[in-house]
Amino acid sequence: MTLEGEMSVEGPWVDRVNGLESVQVDIVMMRTPDGHGRLELTKFRNPKLVEIEPAIARRTRWASGASCLQSKASTTLFARLRANGAELVGEVAQYEDKYRLCYMPRPCGIIVALAEELF
Repeated sequence: MTLEGEMSVEGPWVDRVNGLESVQVDIVMMRTPDGHGRLELTKFRNPKLVEIEPAIARRTRWASGASCLQSKASTTLFARLRANGAELVGEVAQYEDKYRLCYMPRPCGIIVALAEELF
């Protein structure tokens, strides 16, 4: 895999998509060798992992088990998934004019990110 980019993110949209307040994360984006896929690695700087608060601990440990699906029509996909009982970690949020995304908890502690490129 090759490094595609790194950045720190925070702000209202990050809080909304994670369902937490004052979220600060560092993201590293890796491109797969075939050039068709990407892997996002996320490290939470805030909130810190707290053993006595399982709801926060569950959400801030997910970077170790996350995957992302990219869809050209995520708005329709989000609506269909929610209509069939899918839960979101936070809410659907938009990052600038680049992405619309949400996180969905799955069994075994894995979080699936659904993302739509808007450009």
